[in-house]
Amino acid sequence: MDLSPGSTISPLTLLAGRTFISDILALIPVACLDSNCSEPITYIQTIVPEEQKLTLPSQIESIEEAALKAEQFARGLGFGDEFISAIDLAVRESVTNAVKHGNKFDQEKPVEVSFAGSPDEFEITVRDFGTGFSVNDVPDPTDPENLLKVTGRGILFMRSFMDEVEWFNPEGGGMLVKMLKKQ
Repeated sequence: MDLSPGSTISPLTLLAGRTFISDILALIPVACLDSNCSEPITYIQTIVPEEQKLTLPSQIESIEEAALKAEQFARGLGFGDEFISAIDLAVRESVTNAVKHGNKFDQEKPVEVSFAGSPDEFEITVRDFGTGFSVNDVPDPTDPENLLKVTGRGILFMRSFMDEVEWFNPEGGGMLVKMLKKQ
């Protein structure tokens, strides 16, 4: 169906076309489907979740690259600075854990990162190919005996800044963390 400016909708699809456009306009309070507008929307992006996948080497530089890609992806979906700050922290912590603790800087083991999102939520998955671990075995960083330790806060930060965080030991080894932030 051609919904571009100036096109017509045939009689058989008139109701479907109007319904489709109404649904788009209901999702966004101020919408412009005309590509000549200063801020046009792309109705496909509004309805269909987007996804981006990265395969990164197990090196410190991958942390910054993943954070930059996450920010670009989130901005493309229309999320603001506060939301993106939470995403940034979660990506940095999870990729750091994958590179440092999971893959132990082994260049033969990649870190797989993916982002998926819609205007309402942002999902991050990070997978390493190390030996894996049990999240329940990680010492509580808020315990008085752990307060002065320089490591061990990443999981706490991810849980604090994201709405949902889950860890899995996927088939083939390693660890996969899946995080969700809702608008």
